[in-house]
Amino acid sequence: MRRVRYESVGGPLFVEEAPVPEPGPGELLVRCEAVGVTLPVVRKVTEAAEPIALGGEIAGEVTAVGAGVTRFRPGDRVTGLCFGHGYADFAPLHEAMASPVPDGVDAVAAVALVRSGLVALGALAAARPEPGEAVLVTAAASGVGHLAVQLARVRGAGRVVGAVSTAAKADFVRSLGADEVVRYGDEDWGAPVDCVLDAVGGDLLTPAVAALAPGGRLVAYSSGGGTVRAYDLLVGAKSVIGFQMARIAREQPERYERWRRELWELFERGAVRPVVHAQFALEDAAKAHAAIESRGNLGKVVLRP
Repeated sequence: MRRVRYESVGGPLFVEEAPVPEPGPGELLVRCEAVGVTLPVVRKVTEAAEPIALGGEIAGEVTAVGAGVTRFRPGDRVTGLCFGHGYADFAPLHEAMASPVPDGVDAVAAVALVRSGLVALGALAAARPEPGEAVLVTAAASGVGHLAVQLARVRGAGRVVGAVSTAAKADFVRSLGADEVVRYGDEDWGAPVDCVLDAVGGDLLTPAVAALAPGGRLVAYSSGGGTVRAYDLLVGAKSVIGFQMARIAREQPERYERWRRELWELFERGAVRPVVHAQFALEDAAKAHAAIESRGNLGKVVLRP
């Protein structure tokens, strides 16, 4: 089979021939039809101390199952987050991370919706917005962010604000249901909000916390790091909440399944629509990474093995 790899930090991505992996205990072997490219993986290629396996969101058909698997069998179509080599024709997927794909839904739509949508829905749940409250979403045009904007509206937000890197993304974010769009460099982010869903981190944390109304909550689900001053939280009785989807999948499978069902129900009735910015062949994985690094994508970037 083919898989994408690199040999040095920041080094070029290349396709190599590799043996088809065997599923381990609790794992599915999936023939990949679509692979979602994520910012955390793109960052690790340039920042990790040594090369990593290029994992990510995968969707396709189960071809084999490992010992102890009870929920799936060969022939099932699934999507989920692969922590091994996911940029490949075949990839391992732990059963706890797998979600079934309904009949009639193609792999690209599944990979664009499920994992990113689960993260968006989970971050929104962690923020605990009351009906009518204002929600601000950073990276609002990204694979997760563009779904978070829609889900905030569906879940009853009174005002939805999208924060983006450039004005070129404003029309796209408004088309998703955002009432307002601000740029990261703007001095004024408008009226305060009750919740911020932050996928950026770093230096953006300071203005994101400043955008909160007294008692507001910021949910951090970014791999971008950053620091928040305790004083900035104290004076406005604000809070920062960390959110990690993998922990929910492992430790709260009932909640994970409930969110998954909600996503598919919203998708089926047209209340949430995943947008795919571009699709690339495995051989063009470097171009897919460049699309993410440039922050020019509007929606999800997908590889098609």
